[in-house]
Amino acid sequence: MGKYVLSIDCGTQSLRGIIFDKHGNLLVKVKKEFTPYYSVEPGWAEQDPDIYWQRLCETTQAIKEQEPDIFGAIDSIVVTTQRDSCVLLDKQGQVVRPAILWMDQRKIKKPREMNLYHKLTIAAVGMLPTANKFSMNCNAHWIQEYEPENWKKTYKYLQISGYLNYKLTGEFKDSIASQIGHIPFNYKKFRWDHKNGQKSQLFHIEKEKLCDLVAPGKLIGTITEGTAKETGLRAGIKVIAGGSDKGCETLGVGCFNNHTASISLGSNASIQTTTKKYYEALRFICPFPAVIMGAYNPEIQIYRGYWMISWFKKEFAQKEVRQAKELNISPEELLNKRLNDVSPGCDGLVFQPFWGPGAKRPEGKGAIIGFDDYHTRIHIYRAIIEGIGFGLFEGLGYIEKKSGKTIDRIMISGGGSQSDAICQITADLFNRPVYRVQTYETSGLGAAIIGYVAQGEYKSYKDAVKNMVRIKDAFQPDEKNVAIYKNIYEDIYRKIYKKLKPLYKAMHG
Repeated sequence: MGKYVLSIDCGTQSLRGIIFDKHGNLLVKVKKEFTPYYSVEPGWAEQDPDIYWQRLCETTQAIKEQEPDIFGAIDSIVVTTQRDSCVLLDKQGQVVRPAILWMDQRKIKKPREMNLYHKLTIAAVGMLPTANKFSMNCNAHWIQEYEPENWKKTYKYLQISGYLNYKLTGEFKDSIASQIGHIPFNYKKFRWDHKNGQKSQLFHIEKEKLCDLVAPGKLIGTITEGTAKETGLRAGIKVIAGGSDKGCETLGVGCFNNHTASISLGSNASIQTTTKKYYEALRFICPFPAVIMGAYNPEIQIYRGYWMISWFKKEFAQKEVRQAKELNISPEELLNKRLNDVSPGCDGLVFQPFWGPGAKRPEGKGAIIGFDDYHTRIHIYRAIIEGIGFGLFEGLGYIEKKSGKTIDRIMISGGGSQSDAICQITADLFNRPVYRVQTYETSGLGAAIIGYVAQGEYKSYKDAVKNMVRIKDAFQPDEKNVAIYKNIYEDIYRKIYKKLKPLYKAMHG
């Protein structure tokens, strides 16, 4: 038996412990769910960080019980988590307050001041409103303003990945590839920004409150004796710097260059690619650090993307929820079987998926137009799927324009990718072949790839991907459906936001 990598994948709704072998075969998977967040005020989204740690311990103990031989051969651990969610710890490593998550909508009343140079240069390119929005949405700024006593207690301001790495090793360290959020991180140079840098001027967080950064694939620390007792893991196991969930997904589907795009159909839907060249797909929106050191992941995201499916289930699909429980399958599986009952274009129903203020469209709202008396709830369901697809397709255009490269194939992952119907809709809408690899747990697979390269099992990520990632399914565009989607996108979808923007602004007051 070889040496294994344990991937810890902490998402919005569950934590998974996954072990792949060096050939990319999934050997063990344990999933522990939790309530995504709670709200003590409208628009807030918080969680007790200890929930993540408790689920991690439950996961490792379950793996130990189910597969003791494989568990005993774990050589290293790689953590990948949801992004832009902050955890505050005091000097003793105790949680100061609940974590504020990526979907939280609280903000301060006015942006923080920045020096005149950056204010003028940002204003000169028309991006001052966007910069002000970033500043107002910074969780650290809200805590500083409304909970100054908690900010004073804060010794380290961490991402969820940094928190879990600390709990495992006792080290206040995190991967460079996990630093995605409203933080003073210099995305171009892969380090914390200097005091007078643009990001430090946008996000006022003292440098001493930030963790030490480690390059992905390098050692963060080892499992402590105390952690060993809680998790069942062997003391001394190496904890290797990983990356964000989206970054690991992109590696896990083998997306290495500007000719391939990685679509993630998760709670936050996104399309990104990998490049050695720094470019902003949308002006002022930095490409994120890739898990391949020195590379970037330019990304366009649909805020709360497939979370909208959770909303739909709750509000419209209780029948499927009950049936699924009886059949011991997911409600999505039942709903997805009915997608093909509705023709492409949903008989005139079009959905705009702006369910949260985006960086470039701060006043944006969700919209669905074209209702008639023959539309059903399944029409609405398919319209949501197609609307997210249109939003991602728009993002592909931005990426191609800025990179100067044509994307000729799509790799797809995330919960939505389990559906053949959704994969086919994506192929038709993008007019490109869509490929699905051997597992939809691509974030965990990407983390495992990092671990096996760090072990020296493979000399490079390219070599590891060649041996660990396999295309399982291919979906080719249907010419008839391609034409339908092209007409809807050009004639309707692209025009919705411009037409509704004045109404959105009026709604914001």
